[in-house]
Amino acid sequence: MTRTYEELVGEAESAPVEGWDFSWLRGRATEERPSWGYQRQMARRLAGASAALDVQTGGGEVPAGALPGEPGARPPVMVATESWPPDVAGATRLLHPRGVVVVADPVEPPLPFADGAFDLVTSRHPATVRWSEIARVLRPGGTYSAQHVGPASVWELVEFFLGARPEARRERHPDDEAAGARAAGLEVVDVRCERLRVEFLDVGAVVCFLRKVIRTVPGFTVARYGDRLRELHERIRADGPFVAHSSRTLIEARRPSDG
Repeated sequence: MTRTYEELVGEAESAPVEGWDFSWLRGRATEERPSWGYQRQMARRLAGASAALDVQTGGGEVPAGALPGEPGARPPVMVATESWPPDVAGATRLLHPRGVVVVADPVEPPLPFADGAFDLVTSRHPATVRWSEIARVLRPGGTYSAQHVGPASVWELVEFFLGARPEARRERHPDDEAAGARAAGLEVVDVRCERLRVEFLDVGAVVCFLRKVIRTVPGFTVARYGDRLRELHERIRADGPFVAHSSRTLIEARRPSDG
């Protein structure tokens, strides 16, 4: 039975949007994954770290999935930061039992830690990257290992709602990310970028995604974009899934050792 626009959108408007759990979209949207497997990489790095920091952790799902199962194999010290109160609460529930301290911290600098406090800093999809602060809290020889949202991510969806925005396509370019790291005194070890196919199978999936990933279409509400959403609903019914392409950048940078 074909579901109506009102049914799909109404369900999506009530979907939970805290954290980075996208399980609500299972069966309604698909996204290819980067070839490097960021969470697996994080797990390997955490197993060898003595003091680790996960910046802008969201609901804590990524570090929770990356932490080794045996307490003795985890970093003796691990902290995560998050600014949005619902995610702070969610990350606390998820990470405290795993021995991780969650700190409520605004996105703006400075990070509330001493210079050289960590030998590993991680982050998956940070909203902003404060390179000078990352360099400051890293110990000499310490590593920043992160997966960033790359340039023009899900741009097909962005331009469907906002129109052509050629001036914004350069934002988060990997060359600029690497330049920012070097300007802060870090050595760039690795930078890779991939574009990955995304399919939205119904208009409800689009509504849930835009409510959750709020920087995609700033200020998105169903009321504000109702006409475009109805047009998208009819387009998906007639032509099949709405196809976009996410962009992901893997970046590893190291603070040079003293001397």
